[in-house]
Amino acid sequence: MKIGSFIPRFSFRELLRIGIGVLVVLMFVAHEAEWFPMRLITQMELITYDARLRAFMPNRPDSRVVILDIDEKSLNAEGRWPWSRDKLAMMVKQLFDTYKIKVVGFDVAFAEADNSSGLNSLEALGKAELRDTPGYQAFLERARKTLNYDALFAEEVSKYPVVLGFFLGGKTDKSGVLPPPVLNTDALPITDYRHHAASGYSGNIQLLQDAATASGHLYPALDFDGTTRRVPMFMRYDKGYYEAMSLAVTRTYLGNVPVKVRTETRGTKGTGVGWIRELQVGDLTIPLDDSMTALIPYRGANGMFQYVSATDVIHGVKPLTDNKGAPLDLKDKIVILGTSAQGLLDLRATPVREDFPGVEIHANLISGFLDRTIKHRPFEVLGISVLTIVLLGFPFAVLMPRMSALVGTAVMFGLIVAVIGFNVYEWKANNYVLPLAPPLLMLVLLYFINMAWGFFAEARSRRLITGLFGTYVPKELVAEMSKNPGEYSMRGETREMTVLFSDVRDFTSISEGLTAEQLKDMMNAYLTSMTEEVQGHRGTIDKYIGDAIMAFWGAPLPDNEHAKHALETALAMQKKIRDLDESFIKRGWPILHIGVGLNCGPMNVGDMGSAFRRAYTVLGDAVNLAARLEGLTKQYGAKILVSSNIVTAVGGYVYREMDKVRVKGKSEGVAIYEPIGLASEVGDTMMKEIDSWHRALDLYRKAKFEEAKDVIKPLAYANPETKIYKVYLERIIHFRTNPPPANWDGVFTFTTK
Repeated sequence: MKIGSFIPRFSFRELLRIGIGVLVVLMFVAHEAEWFPMRLITQMELITYDARLRAFMPNRPDSRVVILDIDEKSLNAEGRWPWSRDKLAMMVKQLFDTYKIKVVGFDVAFAEADNSSGLNSLEALGKAELRDTPGYQAFLERARKTLNYDALFAEEVSKYPVVLGFFLGGKTDKSGVLPPPVLNTDALPITDYRHHAASGYSGNIQLLQDAATASGHLYPALDFDGTTRRVPMFMRYDKGYYEAMSLAVTRTYLGNVPVKVRTETRGTKGTGVGWIRELQVGDLTIPLDDSMTALIPYRGANGMFQYVSATDVIHGVKPLTDNKGAPLDLKDKIVILGTSAQGLLDLRATPVREDFPGVEIHANLISGFLDRTIKHRPFEVLGISVLTIVLLGFPFAVLMPRMSALVGTAVMFGLIVAVIGFNVYEWKANNYVLPLAPPLLMLVLLYFINMAWGFFAEARSRRLITGLFGTYVPKELVAEMSKNPGEYSMRGETREMTVLFSDVRDFTSISEGLTAEQLKDMMNAYLTSMTEEVQGHRGTIDKYIGDAIMAFWGAPLPDNEHAKHALETALAMQKKIRDLDESFIKRGWPILHIGVGLNCGPMNVGDMGSAFRRAYTVLGDAVNLAARLEGLTKQYGAKILVSSNIVTAVGGYVYREMDKVRVKGKSEGVAIYEPIGLASEVGDTMMKEIDSWHRALDLYRKAKFEEAKDVIKPLAYANPETKIYKVYLERIIHFRTNPPPANWDGVFTFTTK
């Protein structure tokens, strides 16, 4: 029997598919071995990490850690932050003497002396005009004991276990002093360590730093997507490693125990890569990642820690209650000073919430240290990751071309379930964070490469439609059209449709304040977001005209609810533009405002243009009116203006009639409206306001200007941001001296576009 008879024979196409599959596996091996890391795979791994974190959070409050909150109540009672340090001295004294806490940590730094008492001015007088006045000198000696707020604060800090915060960062500025480092570089085996490094700092003044039991840095490590998932337990400055606030508070809570490190190295000793594998803090073991960071074990998104108002503590209020009114006993608690006040609140993007209070990051870490629930990547993670890819990838890549679609699908899902099951087991049983996204992505990619091979014939008809409409129409509609490609063409025809125009307000002044590159990036981000909303509501993009967008509904695919979908798009665009504010501000871009005009009616649609350039577009009188309505949004201060055709076609919404206008190119007056929202969602207050407005509008059109004014003025006073009321008050003032003719129809004529 020949050995060759045991070797399966593959066709050329199967070998080609196997070759592509092997290349895919090798790509993932290169990523997992860190030979060629790929950002997309890394981003997907972060997403799967976040999903696991949210899925298995305990969502149980921890009563051991309490947030001492500089809230609005405290600011109203004690004055704006920063407070004079005699108040902070009293706060520390009350915490320990009255409430018997175990340790307090300050999520702030005191880099400058407190001169709010006026002692410096008194000292200056004592050295000048009053230097020879014995009575004044005696008074000054007594005043120093009560007006040196830094000394008062330092005295209280020195009596108790108090941990101060300080900042390390990338800037070279230096203020205050740093505490002694917890580790020096010569205390670690000689090798290369990954770490977060600082070139500058903002520490505490010497007097306070000397008095503190310990100090910890307040630097959070951001992943490349801007999310806080980890905190450096050690951060290097010069030749020292400085501990994090959470670690300093935990050590102090346990009796100021020293920290011991366990290191590992990869490669040749002395020239390899070092890894502080874990910290030993008393009886606690804290595992670290390869850059001396600890993953934050978020307990939940909200309400995991009690908050107590700082002013209540300063004044020794008893019984003490938290921010929800529940009784609170601070005895033997860990207290961290933070803030929830507007303007002071330190918010972080985290896997569990986009606006997570920074002070709770320390609290979650301390809680995780004490509970021994810190997740971590094992030291052997590279070997585990590469082995997983090899053992799963190569057999699947070789055997998949021989499997039927049903068997291949079953095998893929079986392997995915096995990978997820093993990963979740290690997460829960050993607190291991093993890579999940790479093996899943590899399996899915291999599966789809092989499955896609069988759909070339069907793809031909799909490509036909995509070639005609792919640049105009949402992919979902292209897929629907591809089922019957013969029914669709780009020939001209007349249809009942809806068209939308949108434009950025004050775009000229905005563009003048940006570089060409910034303007390009901003417009790409804006147009992408708006296009997603148009296509997400079955709309077709006609064209971009600079900062303006033109879109329509009802072609090439018929849409019986074209007006409703267009109106939903306009409202969604206004919401989406506000969702962009935060990212625009972070990138130094201005906040954008847009006006949107909508109209429906008969329009000509088709492939139009010249022999040199053509476009699938709409033309007609109804299109022109929509463009005029968009232009009128600036005149009336409205975000969206629609015609009476839209109001008739789309019920279930509340509309505010704005005017009857005679736009350029039109002889008849046209009623225009502002959509407010779904009738089921508009509150009673807004409904009453709109009813009052419509009554005033009726009086105005009957030339009863004084009566109309009496209705409009209270509306304008109660809603100063609503421009339409000011517009009509100005018209009424005009008509007082320039009465309209007897046959006046209440229509306002615009002579410009």
